[in-house]
Amino acid sequence: MTRVLGAERVPAGFTITTEACVAYMRDGAEPDGMDAQVDEALARLEERAGKRLGDDDDPLLVSVRSGARESMPGMLDTVLNLGLNAARSRARAADGQRALRVGLLPPVRADVRQRRARRAGERFEDDIKRVKAERGVTEDTDLDAGALRELTAAFSRFYDFPEEPREQLRQAIRAVFDSWNGDRAVTYRRINRIPDDWGTAVNVQQMVFGNKGDTSGSGVAFSRDEVTGAPEPSGDFLPNARGEDVVSGVRTPRDIRELRDWMPDADAQLMDILRTLEKHYKDMQDTEFTVEEGRLYMLQTRRAKRPAQAAVRFACDAVDEGLLTKAEAIATIDAEQLDALLHPTFDPDAEYAVLARGVAASPGAAKGEIVFTAGDAVAAAGGGRDVILVRPFTEADDAGSTPRAGS
Repeated sequence: MTRVLGAERVPAGFTITTEACVAYMRDGAEPDGMDAQVDEALARLEERAGKRLGDDDDPLLVSVRSGARESMPGMLDTVLNLGLNAARSRARAADGQRALRVGLLPPVRADVRQRRARRAGERFEDDIKRVKAERGVTEDTDLDAGALRELTAAFSRFYDFPEEPREQLRQAIRAVFDSWNGDRAVTYRRINRIPDDWGTAVNVQQMVFGNKGDTSGSGVAFSRDEVTGAPEPSGDFLPNARGEDVVSGVRTPRDIRELRDWMPDADAQLMDILRTLEKHYKDMQDTEFTVEEGRLYMLQTRRAKRPAQAAVRFACDAVDEGLLTKAEAIATIDAEQLDALLHPTFDPDAEYAVLARGVAASPGAAKGEIVFTAGDAVAAAGGGRDVILVRPFTEADDAGSTPRAGS
């Protein structure tokens, strides 16, 4: 993406390849020479950024994210603002800069059991809700530096956060590798027949900030409608927010079509970039972007996952547009995915009362009793009852335990 769009559009960084992850999984340790290569790459990044990781005055801050060739649930969430510690956070706050939420996505080792990790995450969120209620605010961005210091102290009871930036980076890289073998990722690969020996890359990238005020923001954008495959781009964004805020559900995002009203220049640039990336990769793209004080940055792009109807629409349109040949277009469609088009669906003209909204975990329409645990779903289905499993979020146990339950 850097070669296609230019270095000024993509924050600087470096990639640790999948080969390193494969060696780590095989030997239980990073391959010989990897630490030295990371040091060399980090030195080049520091030279380009004009900042140094761990500097007391104006440190280089980086993000660390997974880079598997197929995106999948269960991989480690992006670690943001790596390079901060308690002393540097206090210094930035003293300089009048809004404290950064470094404590919310620490590089937790992915080999912690899934349920234990979920409980820890719930404790983080419970404390955030408590502090917001005490301050009488509704958005995370409304919390002042004092509130964030209080949260940081509370979080330190749940997780021993490393203060040394190079150790933060080492743990974050290892955590990405470990997450490849997390329960949800393994289950997803089994269901979708993705080889376990692919491994994941690790992307280390200079931070850009979408939470610097009303001329900053973050979002996700698809080069086409991710549900229907129609040629109009789709996605969401939030002003004055990090990318994690857009996808976590903490704040309600805005439709990408509203971007032109908020920041027309950034919108025009983004629309042009989406066309450029789609033409280069010859496939529908799923991107992440940040606007920092009016300047648009592209963080990553990947092949967009889409339902069967969108896959067929894209393939047909791509041929008509001259983007793909017929053979290339057919290759973009997973043949087994076409089965989803054969499932019964609700009549789009039907009238009905909406009780709740969620994300479907399987194609087509379903009817049955609502249950809230995988165990209840299995028991009910075993008794011949039709059930719909409703969960706050999907888990590996759900996918592995409910072969007969609709979701």
